[in-house]
Amino acid sequence: MSASQQKPPKGPPRLFLSPPHLGGTEEARVAEAFASNYIAPLGPQVDAFEAAFAELTGIPHCLALASGTAAMHLALHCLGLGPGDVVLASTLTFIGSVSPARYLGADVAFVDCDRATWNMDPELLREALHALTSEGRRVKAVIPTDLYGQCADYQRLLDVCALFGVPIVADAAEAMGARYGHPSGAGGEDGRHAGAQPGLKASIFSFNGNKIITTSGGGMLASEDGELIRRARRLSQQAREPAAHYEHAEIGYNYRLSNILAAIGLGQLDVLEARVAKRRLIFRWYQEALSGLPGLSFMPEAAYGKSNRWLTVLQVEPQAFGATPEALRQALEAENIEARPVWKPMHLQPVFAGGRVFGGAVSEELFARGLCLPSGTAMTRDDVARVATILRGSVRRGRP
Repeated sequence: MSASQQKPPKGPPRLFLSPPHLGGTEEARVAEAFASNYIAPLGPQVDAFEAAFAELTGIPHCLALASGTAAMHLALHCLGLGPGDVVLASTLTFIGSVSPARYLGADVAFVDCDRATWNMDPELLREALHALTSEGRRVKAVIPTDLYGQCADYQRLLDVCALFGVPIVADAAEAMGARYGHPSGAGGEDGRHAGAQPGLKASIFSFNGNKIITTSGGGMLASEDGELIRRARRLSQQAREPAAHYEHAEIGYNYRLSNILAAIGLGQLDVLEARVAKRRLIFRWYQEALSGLPGLSFMPEAAYGKSNRWLTVLQVEPQAFGATPEALRQALEAENIEARPVWKPMHLQPVFAGGRVFGGAVSEELFARGLCLPSGTAMTRDDVARVATILRGSVRRGRP
């Protein structure tokens, strides 16, 4: 064989940030859907998925949808959000948390996080609500994000919002399996499931391919308010009127989750507890493997809850460590390992240029110094060691 015909040497396998991880029963559940011929959207698997989700989370009314963004859109639509209204949202988040407010013509103002939890700062929220209402602005909703699988401090946020009569729609897209509440508090030994705190108007969840459980693509809108879910369900099916022909009195959307994807979701719910336990174990492996390195710290866990540790997230102080987060990301990429920066704050995004922000310095610092490490639940301790070896080696490359 000539040199030109030889295959290039095989490098190390790609280590992805958070790839899908099947539990073993998904294929059988999909086969059931095929056997029943419920291939189109809606069917028994969708009904079963919604029921199982409600039982697991403790949120009584659930609607399976095409994405978490669709769930947020419907939640805000059902709250009557429109032009002239304002939504207050976490600035340290993914854009799908806030873009639906823009779909509806509303303005978005952003609230910074606190250093202790990286989630929406309740005192800054109070300041924002006071400022906007004093100006005569109509704040229709507050959207806190459960960042990287850690619940926002729901009760403190609810207490603040109650003073102004503003509802909360919790963005729990990253937080399946996380818990909120002190062990001795209401909601059971480990607290309530993410998004299940009484008083929340609605919560949204994502089953995108990178989440801790996945349907490949999908989301859930969940609420204590059965009427909100009933209206959202109707809107998600093109707002069709109850008639033999196709009758429409208002504009709806094509947002329902397919029966096939719901079958995958049922299999994934079976392994959620194990997935959370493994992500938390991976976090501990990283802690052990990177202990003692100067200038490195991890996302803290809030005293009021239990994170699912969807991603293990570092803060890097370049002067102390000797390399920037971007240099570390590139060093990992050179070894076929995917890592990513922390979410870029929404108030720094070009699409929201000129938008209002309350605070901002904390999220800006977390973005500048943050790095998300591979955290998929199929990772082994050797995989973590592979990542850690590269990070440890970067310390010796001199100051940035």
